[in-house]
Amino acid sequence: MLEKKLLDKPENYYNRELSWLKFNYRILNEAKDKTIPLFERIKFLSITASNLDEFFMIRVASLIDLVHAGVKKKDIAGLTPSEQLSLIIPETKEMMNSQYVTLNRSLMPALESNGLKIVKHYEDLNEKQAKFVDKYFEKDVYPVLTPMAVDSSRPFPLISNKTLNIGALIHDKKKDVIDIATVQVPSVLPRVVELPSEGEGREIILLEEIIEKNLGKLFLNYEIVCAHPYRIMRNADLTIDEDDAADLLKEIEKQIKKRAWGEVIKLEVESDMDKRLLKELKKQLQVSGEAVYHINGPLDLTFLMKVNGLEGFEHLKNKKYIPQPVKALNNEENIFDQIKRKDILLHHPYDEFTPVIDFIRQAAVDPNVLAIKQTLYRVSGNSPIVAALAKAAENGKQVTVLVELKARFDEENNIIWAKKLEKAGCHVIYGLVGLKTHSKIALVVRREEEGIKRYVHLGTGNYNDITAKLYTDMGMLTASDAIGEDATAVFNMLSGYSEPPTWNKLIVAPIWMKNKFVSLIARETENARQGKEARIVAKMNSLCDPVIIKALYEASNAGVKIELIIRGICCLKTGVKDLSENITVRSIVGNFLEHSRIFYFYNDGFEEVYMGSADWMPRNLDKRVEITFPVEDSDLKNKVMEILQVQLADTLKAHIMQPDGSYEKQNLRGRDKLIAQDFFCKQAMNASKTEEKIVSRVFVPRTKSE
Repeated sequence: MLEKKLLDKPENYYNRELSWLKFNYRILNEAKDKTIPLFERIKFLSITASNLDEFFMIRVASLIDLVHAGVKKKDIAGLTPSEQLSLIIPETKEMMNSQYVTLNRSLMPALESNGLKIVKHYEDLNEKQAKFVDKYFEKDVYPVLTPMAVDSSRPFPLISNKTLNIGALIHDKKKDVIDIATVQVPSVLPRVVELPSEGEGREIILLEEIIEKNLGKLFLNYEIVCAHPYRIMRNADLTIDEDDAADLLKEIEKQIKKRAWGEVIKLEVESDMDKRLLKELKKQLQVSGEAVYHINGPLDLTFLMKVNGLEGFEHLKNKKYIPQPVKALNNEENIFDQIKRKDILLHHPYDEFTPVIDFIRQAAVDPNVLAIKQTLYRVSGNSPIVAALAKAAENGKQVTVLVELKARFDEENNIIWAKKLEKAGCHVIYGLVGLKTHSKIALVVRREEEGIKRYVHLGTGNYNDITAKLYTDMGMLTASDAIGEDATAVFNMLSGYSEPPTWNKLIVAPIWMKNKFVSLIARETENARQGKEARIVAKMNSLCDPVIIKALYEASNAGVKIELIIRGICCLKTGVKDLSENITVRSIVGNFLEHSRIFYFYNDGFEEVYMGSADWMPRNLDKRVEITFPVEDSDLKNKVMEILQVQLADTLKAHIMQPDGSYEKQNLRGRDKLIAQDFFCKQAMNASKTEEKIVSRVFVPRTKSE
């Protein structure tokens, strides 16, 4: 048994925010990797910028709020909010510098040598291109722009979060005064504008460059002293007092509007911005010098995702993968008959998401279906799931949908869907007070000859047909009576006030899940202490729950072999003497976003496998409604264990945590080259080409001697 003193030492844990920054660096390293196709590299650079935006709007903003409130409470790594900020700010500035070094010194020259030039300055255009740009400005851009001059009668306008703007100092010759002005770069127009070019190469210019050089047409009779793009980040963390909110939907609508007025926590400017203009922007936006980021290049690198989407450069991209049909299902037979015969495992995006959509669509029109109940957290803009649920209600089915309004940055989208579903006749629930409903579950109740039968879909990812092509997730369709009873209990808990005293199969947060995981870890710990083989393999997005980490440290100290596959945040340290010498952590960064949560426990040879919606984080285990479910069918269990084994064998995309907290790719000497995601793509394509039954390889736990 480890001493509490050792378990509580802050130096045995990593700070959550700094760990996240290391994750974003791993993505940035993909942008630097010259073995990756060029257009995939610019995609990864775009992702790092998008990730950093959200990090500031939520995580940095939250720390700033705590500092303003005078909070001195330390985190698991022993850092106060103020101390965390003092470490994060310089780290993010260094990261952004690395982003632009990668762009300017590596990616842009490589793009140009491969036939695509990003024109940096208007002055670099040839005569033909300049005429094209001027005409494009007058015809398409000018009518959309709204120039905003600032003087004693016109206050500085509200600058929207994340929008790109052009600030200018303008000289009124008549009054001989210099005023500040601003123009928003319209998001309704393409930011990437392709230019007419001669020869084989292609050239593009960014919209802000076109507007900047035509500002004189917006401010007639003024002299443009200087003009530079700028961009701000606001505090976007919503504060909702659910206990006092009479109508949660209206309260969230009100809070969304308040986001527009959130405190400015970051100001991005060109590195050569005129100092007078910068001084005025800082004054108007009430920004301190520490919050100013000087950038050597175009602001907001998310535009690179648009560059990635340009046609004609397919040889510089990964071949697009098309999700494959699920061999365990066929379209000629009723989906419910197939599920009743045998549980069906889904592995997205390698398998199509279509079976999940068909599950709801067929239920919507099946005369024997009495009710459909489902949770929705994030859905696509034109969701076929929502359309099917609405149709089911119109067909007279009893439809209950929990739409989680508090899904960050999807609040407005979810409000729209909630209203649409209500209009169609669905019973819509907005979640539980004080908790987010993050579980992924759908229940279909059907009348059959032998009586009422329940069919359930459980998953690790959202009911989103778009992200199902981009994220790796697992799902299971089952007609298990025990799980069906549990699914009914889940929805009764969500729609009413009933808390079942026990569950048949499902593990539900926030009340039961953490204790269950701790007990499963403790069982492996006890087996190890008795000299038995003990092993844990866990795959998730993030690990930062102190109770779980301490349980893993206890298990490692007892001799349990622990292999963790954690994409993002990991507050656990590896290689600490007497604490985590038996723990390895790997992070896989590939073409798809690793999103599935899978948990394996050796259990003295009686292996148990679970999948679910929850990471091992306090917010998932203590503040959300989450569901973890067992995989008990032997064929499916072997398949899931094989998936874990392949990921543990990845030698090209896996980054291994080192004792100092850094992550390094493996030395390939003596190792086979393997990319787990590519392996699964090929496996799915091979399965779709043959009707022969695919027999999964057996997952063989390693022995201590190995």
